[in-house]
Amino acid sequence: MSRITRRAALAGASVLPFGAAGPSRAQARFPDRPIRLIIPWTAGGPADGGFRILAESASKKLGQPIVVENKAGASGVLGAMALQDAKPDGYVISQMHMSVLRQPLLNPQLKYDPIKDLTYILQITGFVMGVVVRTEAPWKTLPELLAYAKANPGKLNYGTLGIGSTQHLAMERVGLAQGLSWTHAPYRGTADTLRALLGGEIDFASESSGWAPMVMAGKLRLLAVFTAARAKRFPDVPTVRELGMEIVVDSPGGLIGPKGMDPAVVKVLADAFRAAAQEPKHLEFLDNMDQPLLLLDGPAYHDAMARTLEEERELLRRLKLLPA
Repeated sequence: MSRITRRAALAGASVLPFGAAGPSRAQARFPDRPIRLIIPWTAGGPADGGFRILAESASKKLGQPIVVENKAGASGVLGAMALQDAKPDGYVISQMHMSVLRQPLLNPQLKYDPIKDLTYILQITGFVMGVVVRTEAPWKTLPELLAYAKANPGKLNYGTLGIGSTQHLAMERVGLAQGLSWTHAPYRGTADTLRALLGGEIDFASESSGWAPMVMAGKLRLLAVFTAARAKRFPDVPTVRELGMEIVVDSPGGLIGPKGMDPAVVKVLADAFRAAAQEPKHLEFLDNMDQPLLLLDGPAYHDAMARTLEEERELLRRLKLLPA
């Protein structure tokens, strides 16, 4: 039987706490404290509402609160910017949308790379974009609105949630296709844009489906949608493509985190939000907003956005919106 020397015993004792602590730290359960979810829009819009439903459901699955923080402004990139300074531990995450991808192309002062400097967790859904006017407006169809704009260059003004937003570029594509001149008025969010429309500050809005309840209530008139197919709740409203313009806008959105997140942590978050996205309450919300469920895992989401970035770059170049 071999003997353990005093020196060996002391040496073993000296490393034991560190050896024991390593596996404990590595196996620490995620999450073990509240998670901060940044929504880069004002409260009350369709993106905010849907993600609050997701946060409530996902928090139950994760066993920790998900605290929603609205950070509106800067064309919706404040969430992505906050992630640049956040630890990649999964406790700070943000909603992802197309402006996060596009704004670095439009604004050289934004130094983050939307592909390399973010972790893509899960693609969740898309948004239905449409053109709306007040019900008392004289235009009953989009062709009537466009005809008025052509006969009155520069007279009409329209609102979106920001310069370079998907809604803005969609309307600019229409204007370029038709040779029109009008004035764009950017707002901080969909709710602000629609308030401005109802108040008469602007003539029409190119916005996501936050207008749906107001259209249903008869306060706004929906002239057309930018999606490939007609919106389920508005089957009589044509798509822009049906009206003779090859313009289809699908704006996928999802969940992102800081660069360099542990794949195991990404999986925990993705699994919780994927399950939450398929809960009846969230599916009902999507139906009410006419939003499709477009689930895509992180790596596939990342690759899709990398391709989309190059397509966006070319679109902005053609629209002469890239900085010199």
